[in-house]
Amino acid sequence: MEKLTIRPYTQEDFEQLLDVQKEAFPPPFPEELWWSKDQIASHIDTFPEGAILAEIDGTVVGSATSTLIRFNGEPHTWEEIADNGYIVNSFQSNGDSLYGIDVCVRPSYRGKGIAKALYEARKELVRTNGYKRFLAGCRIPNYYQYANEFDVQSYIKAVEAGEISDLVLTFMLKQGLTPIQALPNYLIDEESLHYGVLVEWKNDQI
Repeated sequence: MEKLTIRPYTQEDFEQLLDVQKEAFPPPFPEELWWSKDQIASHIDTFPEGAILAEIDGTVVGSATSTLIRFNGEPHTWEEIADNGYIVNSFQSNGDSLYGIDVCVRPSYRGKGIAKALYEARKELVRTNGYKRFLAGCRIPNYYQYANEFDVQSYIKAVEAGEISDLVLTFMLKQGLTPIQALPNYLIDEESLHYGVLVEWKNDQI
């Protein structure tokens, strides 16, 4: 693989960022849920440090967007924490926690460590700025297959124990994130039965 670069994204990157989303989330995924130009501009204006992309030889192959919050442990939805994708009203300049609201990698580049590199960049931002933690709301897309057998807490524990593999949560565990809370009605997501799992990586320099 050519050299992978992680850098902030700008408005000039919009068309490639949109291409990544189109490839990663093709129809019947709703087009209105792809990032719009206004949302990308809002990410850049509100919290440019949290707006990053992965690039190989001039091609954008992945992206990740984060916001900053003061974590209070209260349940929330993706729409609330992401301000419907704009982050303006949910962003807290005095926040202590970096919160990942999006990560996306072109399917043709998956399995090459790109998502891992984006998560490592987020961890480095937490260290550099002295935040307490990185947080993300994680889908559990395999849960529907086990819902008759496990309640959501038991499912999370089974995935943690390695008894069950979940497409997203297992990946998060491999990045060193720990589940701390089940979030009902986090997303409209039938595979996850509308649950999210709040996962945390604590700053290892505090």
